[in-house]
Amino acid sequence: MPRHPVTRFGPPRFAAVATVFAVGIVLPSMINTAGNSAGSAATTRPSASSASHQAPSANTVWAATASGRKVRLSAPKFIPTPVHPEKLTHPGADSMQTVTAAHGNWPHSAQIRAAALSLQLPGIDISAYQGNLNWGSIAPSLDFSYAKATEGTYYTNPDFYNQYVGPYNAGLIRGAYHFAIPNNSSGQSQAAYFIKHGGGWSADGKTLPGALDIEYNPYGSECYGFTSSQMKAWIQNFVTEYAFLEHAYPVIYSTTDWWSTCTGNATRFHNLDPLWIANYGASGGGPLPGSWGFYTFWQYSSSGRLPGDQDVFNGDRNRLQALATSG
Repeated sequence: MPRHPVTRFGPPRFAAVATVFAVGIVLPSMINTAGNSAGSAATTRPSASSASHQAPSANTVWAATASGRKVRLSAPKFIPTPVHPEKLTHPGADSMQTVTAAHGNWPHSAQIRAAALSLQLPGIDISAYQGNLNWGSIAPSLDFSYAKATEGTYYTNPDFYNQYVGPYNAGLIRGAYHFAIPNNSSGQSQAAYFIKHGGGWSADGKTLPGALDIEYNPYGSECYGFTSSQMKAWIQNFVTEYAFLEHAYPVIYSTTDWWSTCTGNATRFHNLDPLWIANYGASGGGPLPGSWGFYTFWQYSSSGRLPGDQDVFNGDRNRLQALATSG
């Protein structure tokens, strides 16, 4: 049953999801599908071309983009990125809620003012920090939820079953997210690990594409010691591996500040990956990075009356259902 949309203040932005009519062949993977080999390093990037009437070969697939358009994606070839692991002391404490709130450059005195009313759907994102939740009491107030599944290639959320299957059983649309540590291992290996441990997508109308949480480093330098070119390559490796294995491009979660600083405000992803923007101090999600013209999700607070971070989906129930059905 659809919940009542949440009213937020700020200029409305159009949703990134549109209902998709059949174009080509969609071959969605199921949840917990094991990833393929991470692949060997190469100096060329994979190409994605618009879906045509030509049938894909054995090493090409159709993958859904941010707009719902299907593109044909060849077997990925990856760009090498540096690996220099840091000492990892608190992966269970690393979440959107704790890391973004601690590092976000929010204008503390800013208040959300009513420039225009926009109706959006309420949701939350959670991690092991919230523990097991009573979804029977939470679900009536929500339309969707995201739960942290993994970090790097070394951590899985011990409460993931409750936080992922629980909302599904309660009638919510749910998704999983991966907390990226780019200098720990390659983008493709972290994507495969995420998929293997709950981050997969299936076109069941109740599962959102996995999300890549790429943001401030909880262990050291803000950009993980990467140049902007290296960071763009790492993200490219992750999202392409995910799209090739799961047939839908992942959502990208970040802040405008981090994205501008660490990727050089990269624009190559806005036509492929839905944007999940975090901004607690500006209306309507604030200025968006990387040529994204709208956000799909907006994390507007790190706390509220419901557990975890407080989020909205930028659209109505039909659009949210389309994202969970068509990627």
